[in-house]
Amino acid sequence: MNFEFSEEHLAIQETVRQFAQKEIAPTAHEYDEQGVFPRDIINKMGEMGFFGCLLPEEYGGTDYGFLNMVLITEEISKVSSSLRGAMNMQCTGTAYNIFKNGNPEQKKKYSPPLVSAQKLGCFAITEPNAGSDVMAMKTRAIREDGSYILNGSKTWISFATVADIAILYANTAEEGDGKRLSAFIVEMDSPGITTSPIHKLGSHSFPTGEITLEDVKVPKENLLGNPGEGARILFGSLPDTRIGCAAGAIGLAHACIDEAVKYCNERTQFGQPIANFQMNQHVIADVATAIEAARLLVYRAAWQKDQGVKNNVLETSYAKMFAADVAVQSADVAMDIHGAYGYSAEYPVSRYYRDAKLYQIVEGTKNIHRIIIGQDRLGIRKANR
Repeated sequence: MNFEFSEEHLAIQETVRQFAQKEIAPTAHEYDEQGVFPRDIINKMGEMGFFGCLLPEEYGGTDYGFLNMVLITEEISKVSSSLRGAMNMQCTGTAYNIFKNGNPEQKKKYSPPLVSAQKLGCFAITEPNAGSDVMAMKTRAIREDGSYILNGSKTWISFATVADIAILYANTAEEGDGKRLSAFIVEMDSPGITTSPIHKLGSHSFPTGEITLEDVKVPKENLLGNPGEGARILFGSLPDTRIGCAAGAIGLAHACIDEAVKYCNERTQFGQPIANFQMNQHVIADVATAIEAARLLVYRAAWQKDQGVKNNVLETSYAKMFAADVAVQSADVAMDIHGAYGYSAEYPVSRYYRDAKLYQIVEGTKNIHRIIIGQDRLGIRKANR
């Protein structure tokens, strides 16, 4: 692995950094406080080509690759962890998934508008009683003439209330059948679909909600892959979305340390800047080191994907679990250094603190990743199969 970025990597990183500072940073804190979903900014991200990293030009993409996707996600997350989620919704979780698993007609119809953000996407896996145990989902899809009739409910679905297109997983066979899960491309304005918002601790500019399906008719042409291939498609997509999530955690952690350093150099107590206090120097050093270590894990996983190692589940779990923990650690240190001011909604540290915990929950909880890593190391179940 070459630790030096190419000129292309550096140019893309700088372009996104300038975009984030100009277009996102000025309103990020205000929008979070008010719960505003900035659709106009998502549109601009689409126009800039951010969501097309993993797709060829034929489908509206830029074909930048995973490492560039990680760099873009990291820079967006530095100013808004909420908006970094759009990278998963528009790129890895929908457009790229359809590109990998769809037929030519599906790829041509659905991937370009997701890449350009003309249409918003989501992927619907989690149910009220099927979180980490995704195979316990109860949503059913019954074949009827030339369609499938879907009934069930999904919860904690990012972009549920604003999405135009969903990749939704449902059972097409009876329980006990090893290939009972299938994937569908569902148009969210279909009759029988209702959505409702979920109010969260953080990421207030990133809508999350529930989806209820009552006799929703989906054309058989919208089956993604073949019947019974849902598990393969689902688990094949997780390393893609998880690496984007890990990159978001790195960006947020970096934002925390930047604010902590700035405050240490500005805040004076006992006649001197608090940067002179050894305790602050120690915690800053610990967090800065952890961020660099996490960044290397994330970059390695992305680099592997660009080298053709697509099913790098183990390395992605290393990266996602550690980066999420580092985000929480960094937010905690920034809050401690800011003291009461950090607890005030006036300072961005309060937003970072609320947003950080999410990274230990979404895209596989930290305990799920521990299981993946632990079982692999113990020889119980290999992660990269």
